[in-house]
Amino acid sequence: MRILGIDYGRSKVGLAIAETPLAQPMGVIRYSTPGELQIKIKRVIEDSDIDKIVVGVSEGEMAKESEEFAKSLGAETFDETLTSFEAQRLSIEAGIKRKKRREMEDAYAATVMLQNYLDEKG
Repeated sequence: MRILGIDYGRSKVGLAIAETPLAQPMGVIRYSTPGELQIKIKRVIEDSDIDKIVVGVSEGEMAKESEEFAKSLGAETFDETLTSFEAQRLSIEAGIKRKKRREMEDAYAATVMLQNYLDEKG
């Protein structure tokens, strides 16, 4: 089963993928409109033969937007509180250069969220 993890943001989303018990970063999608994002995400889903989608949900206003986005994709939601912080810490410990960390921080956050989801679901 191929699972796509999404760290939703207002101008970019981070993507992670798992087909084993280990999640890995997939990339970042930048977008200008919700319609553009939907098209790009659907392309990823088709091209990567995704079976399940998990969208990270944090707190506050972004939580509502993330839940609506997940619903539009027919996706499951999962708590992503502090995943960005954890992703930054892990990428610094791994020695990833600052420029690469900035480019991929959303994908790393999606990876942490998806890994937490996989660990919890066993």
